[in-house]
Amino acid sequence: MATKSQPQKLTTNYDLPTPEPESPLRPRKPYRFSTLCATVENPSMKDQYGSSSVPIYQTATFKGVSGEYDYSRSGNPTRSHLEHHIAKISSAAHAFVVSSGMAALDVILRLLKPGDEVIAGDDLYGGTNRLLAYIKTHVGVTVHHVDTTNTASLHPHIHPEKTAMVLLESPTNPLLKIVDLATISKDVKERAPNAIIVVDNTMMSPYLQRPLEHGADIVYDSATKYLSGHHDLMAGVVTCNRDEIAKQIAFTINAVGNGLTPIDSFLLLRGIKTLALRMDRQQATTGLVAEYLHSLGFRVNYPGLPGHARREIHARIADGNGAVLSFETGSKTLSEKIVAGTRLWGISVSFGCVNSLISMPCVMSHASIDAATRAARGLPEDLIRLCVGIEDPHDLLDDLERALLAAGAIEFNEVQNKYVRVTEPEGADAIARAVQKLAVGDEPGDNMKEWLISSPGKVILFGEHAVVHGVTAIAASVDLRCYGLTSPRQDRRLSVHFHDIGNFYYEWDINNLPWGAVASPPTVGEHPGDLDQQLVDALLQGPLSKISDAQRNARVASLAFLYLYMSLNKSEERYRGAKTWIFSSFLDYVLPLLPAARATLPVGAGLGSSASFSVCAATAVLLLHRHVSIPELPAPTDPTIGHIHVSHQGRRALPSAFAEEVNRWAFLSEKILHGNPSGVDNSVAVFGGALAYTRPGFARKSGMEAIQGFKSLRFLLTNSKVPRDTKKLVAGVGEKKANEPELVNSILDAIQSITDEARRALADPEMPRELLLQALSALINENHGHLVTLGVSHPSLEAIRSRTAEPYGLSTKLTGAGGGGCAVTLLPDDLKPEDLQRLVDDLIRENFEPYITSVGGSGLGILSPYPEHRNRDAVASSSLRTHEHVPPVGQVTPPETPAPEHQEQLGVTTSEDKDTLRVSFETNSTDGLAEWANGLGRWLYV
Repeated sequence: MATKSQPQKLTTNYDLPTPEPESPLRPRKPYRFSTLCATVENPSMKDQYGSSSVPIYQTATFKGVSGEYDYSRSGNPTRSHLEHHIAKISSAAHAFVVSSGMAALDVILRLLKPGDEVIAGDDLYGGTNRLLAYIKTHVGVTVHHVDTTNTASLHPHIHPEKTAMVLLESPTNPLLKIVDLATISKDVKERAPNAIIVVDNTMMSPYLQRPLEHGADIVYDSATKYLSGHHDLMAGVVTCNRDEIAKQIAFTINAVGNGLTPIDSFLLLRGIKTLALRMDRQQATTGLVAEYLHSLGFRVNYPGLPGHARREIHARIADGNGAVLSFETGSKTLSEKIVAGTRLWGISVSFGCVNSLISMPCVMSHASIDAATRAARGLPEDLIRLCVGIEDPHDLLDDLERALLAAGAIEFNEVQNKYVRVTEPEGADAIARAVQKLAVGDEPGDNMKEWLISSPGKVILFGEHAVVHGVTAIAASVDLRCYGLTSPRQDRRLSVHFHDIGNFYYEWDINNLPWGAVASPPTVGEHPGDLDQQLVDALLQGPLSKISDAQRNARVASLAFLYLYMSLNKSEERYRGAKTWIFSSFLDYVLPLLPAARATLPVGAGLGSSASFSVCAATAVLLLHRHVSIPELPAPTDPTIGHIHVSHQGRRALPSAFAEEVNRWAFLSEKILHGNPSGVDNSVAVFGGALAYTRPGFARKSGMEAIQGFKSLRFLLTNSKVPRDTKKLVAGVGEKKANEPELVNSILDAIQSITDEARRALADPEMPRELLLQALSALINENHGHLVTLGVSHPSLEAIRSRTAEPYGLSTKLTGAGGGGCAVTLLPDDLKPEDLQRLVDDLIRENFEPYITSVGGSGLGILSPYPEHRNRDAVASSSLRTHEHVPPVGQVTPPETPAPEHQEQLGVTTSEDKDTLRVSFETNSTDGLAEWANGLGRWLYV
């Protein structure tokens, strides 16, 4: 343990006495870290002979009575010097050294008792997982493994009394995920004040990160690594600032007897003196290695790279990026060849040494975690971890390059005059190649087809704002839709045309997209749960960098589309050159961004316009890359008898598996557009109808649940055209709840009762429609009154509400975040058409944008690709038609030939181009777009 007279708790970092004398006119400043490392000073323990190096007190016992030391298991002068030295470089009041890093964790876990609960990360050192599994089985402690990079993922598991400990790493080992130690510490302390925050800081060492400064209660290191730096001893370090915890730790170490020996304490002291020098060299070289591997196109995990996820958080809590990185090759066999091919990089399970090391975590340090668990936690079997030492960086890079070349991972490109990654190396798995070839296919097929897609917007009928605090919200689809069209190109280019975002048009050379930033492409049915920040940054800094801030909406929409397009690209580079039809497409979206009188969604009104876009984009890319397919038509038993299509009003024509896959990828697009979406908007845009949503992390059952039997209702949606600040509004309600908890909680309970009653009414097949409308009208008025009390309405919304109430007697409430945005008005069946028209005219005169629509209709729609489902007669009779020629079934003649300059923008280069949907889609007015689309033939809906 430390000395009997424990050091005072530090008031500032490293605020320790400096050597005398000090001048009153020029007082000394606290020493910087590298000076502290090299200066082993303990004013209370002066050596009697003035030794410049702390002596080794190689003795088990001490003579005398009432002396400071009596038995080395309980304390030793060499160990006390070391503990004081570690405390001063760790911003700690107490430090303890034990026989290994795992011994340090063992001492910490002995603070737990049966029935306690521990929250731990899902990307931890293998030995940590092994010890946690042991205490779970034998001590009766519950362990929750969560993704600690998402601070909200901890909240459902935090119990005010049961949560005793939270165990964190940042960066994690070996994926180098970044954990916001400060935010988690704050969140946990607010919810479970007695919980102890423990951080494994081995990857960083006190030189680069001191978690006690960010709210941690206990920090431990495997001093075998960077603190020692030479792999010639084993040691563990525990530091803390809380006296009561320090007493318990000291008791355990003394009782168990795992304190560090005098000789190892001496060696560790010697190693710490050069910590800053070693880490500076190791970090600098690691940055070069990471950049080299990244330039070759490998997926590299290292906080020093611009594309590393949550890099800004790491920069806030750490002073450097460390000397460990990992990268993926795409093949476990290839990775094994690379590791075996190095000579200067030693194959070892450890890190932190002056010598560089290489390993494959899944077969070495993390092999104790079963394969299924590794897969569930996203730990790639092909992952290679590099632990960089102090050798000359040129030698390290040369040795690594030779190993990559010998393994077939890279080859020399004479055109570029440099080594480049082999996209399908000799070592790639044969099964993976076969699956990939099958997925890509050998014929264009559906990829040469145009796909016309549509998706509805959404309204929140009940539960706005309260949903943030655990109240159930009811959301429903609205029959104002976003339309998207994909058309093939033959020129190895990819283009987008966002018709209603300033008529934005942009195109890219496919081969110049940042394919090296793309992770291993998913197989059919797979999808990533988290955004690949490396790819997002590569797109923003590359192909999207020339799109100005004035076109921000178009840039973000382009980012979402390119991200999906590249993430779902299964074929890798060699197919991009050989089969451009797989990757060349023209994407054109009509987005709801222009003025009134258009039968599309108003943006910024809380009607889910971005989710509609995301669903259209995800569907288009999934179809293009054959991750999903339209169900095949059954073969006719008699060729002379065609199938009779019975209308089901568009519902359930697309299978649920198809819809669920689209929804997963649309949610990723929503993450790009909004950061942290709830998933409600995209779910409604895919599945249509209505659903009830309760946010996870609260007492009642969470998640989404469809409201079966929802009856389509007529509504008037009125856009106030007042912009909103959703974050500010949500924060305002949260502040009001903190200041007036009884009032706000009573409002939340009342809104929950409203949503429960509305849900029962909407799903009740026996309730007469007239009674249903009366009930909903009353609930709408009641719900809006509570929202006004919460302070989220706006004068413009109140003006709309007043206009619809008198003299029409209609019920209106805000939808979405409030503070402007959109209002919804329930339209009863007996409202006279002339009264409705008069109301619409009044709202337009007051500079609002009204839309008459229905709520609760179909979800995602795709124009049937089968010729027999294309409505030839509807096309021929269309009022937009200007040509005499009636095309074959399955083709649509455009209404007119566009002007030459417009042809060039649209990429119209051949006569065949003019017989596609694209030009007609481009030149159609927004007012007639829905009618035109519906007249093309049978649509398949979810």
